[in-house]
Amino acid sequence: MTTDRVRIFDTTLRDGEQAPGFSLRPEEKLQLAHQLDALGVDVIEAGFPIASPADAAAVRRIAADVRRPSIACLARCRREDIERAGWAIAPAERPRIHTFIATSDLHLQAKLRITREACLEAAAESVRHARRFTDDVQFSAEDATRSDMDFLCRVIEAVIAAGATTINLPDTVGYSTPDEIAEFFVNIRGRVAGAETVTFSTHCHDDLGLAVANTLAAVQAGARQVECTVNGIGERAGNASLEEVVMAFRVRADRMPYATEIETREIYRSSQLLTRLTGQAVQANKAIVGRNAFAHEAGIHQDGVLKDPRTYEIMRAEDVGAPWQPIVLGKHSGRHAVQRRCAELRLQLTAIEIGDAYRALMAIADERKTITDADLIAVVSALRREGRAETAAAAPHPFDPFETPGGSLHSMHETGYGHGV
Repeated sequence: MTTDRVRIFDTTLRDGEQAPGFSLRPEEKLQLAHQLDALGVDVIEAGFPIASPADAAAVRRIAADVRRPSIACLARCRREDIERAGWAIAPAERPRIHTFIATSDLHLQAKLRITREACLEAAAESVRHARRFTDDVQFSAEDATRSDMDFLCRVIEAVIAAGATTINLPDTVGYSTPDEIAEFFVNIRGRVAGAETVTFSTHCHDDLGLAVANTLAAVQAGARQVECTVNGIGERAGNASLEEVVMAFRVRADRMPYATEIETREIYRSSQLLTRLTGQAVQANKAIVGRNAFAHEAGIHQDGVLKDPRTYEIMRAEDVGAPWQPIVLGKHSGRHAVQRRCAELRLQLTAIEIGDAYRALMAIADERKTITDADLIAVVSALRREGRAETAAAAPHPFDPFETPGGSLHSMHETGYGHGV
């Protein structure tokens, strides 16, 4: 099976930063750009220079300091935008101007208030103007997935003829479904003259929670550039999550044989840096980088991952640079997990002490969401101070009702009755 190369276009510093609460100062943008370089992204979209002098200066500084990836910046199909963009990316080793205009009738009539012909002319002229600053020009048809197909094809042909090298077809409002996106890209690539001379790109939003699924569908339909952000941040519900797209390719190479240049061991570090710079936490159950992505509380799962992580994990935490802390103690935990954590904390307990500690911890867990190491240490210390080592004949805790022939107690989770799915 042939493995195709997919470019990763990171727009954390542009679309991601536009999200409320995620703005970054110029020095913070530069710091994150260096981390994106270490991550191995192909293109860093560093900002929208016409938006403010500070953003233009930040793009120019990134262009001067970060040398390996292409440095892109956004510009509307307006002369002043493109000239400001050209100035901002001038120091880059590989500069790219990303110019865009809406192509759906809704946007043309309600927002831009221009005709289709005016849109077509502005798109082609802007690409020609951008080529005066760089030979790497990307064109985006905003709201492409809600545009008239015939008109959209005319625009794409015009900008290809004008010199565009990458054609981005965004699902700007996160409206499409995977099957629809796939059909959309297949039709465009089949109808547009010169389609074979450019790279098609996908940019999906998560308004229906389908950004990653739509992105993967677009790649399977021929897109070879993916626009995404770290942690999936961005306008409204966000963009396709870089880490989810990349790891989907890696874990399911049997169905999606696509290679990227991402150094996956830098994924967690990138996520953590973004979180620290913005002050915006990642949700606990976020795929790949969330606090619970490689954590297990249910006894059945704990028992499985302690024996072989592959039982409940489809990737290794170290593959994305995340700390592997699989055991989280809580009301669903089993005795084996408590025993394992005691050993990791160098607490030497007898079998009877383990049973006593387990029952005491489960009583705490009934009142709280999680049990900390401090709780565990305090329970063991208290038991030893009070000399309360109970016998194996003591009444079992409700979570620990099954006796084995050897006399030790096991939680229902460790004997097959816990939350296994």
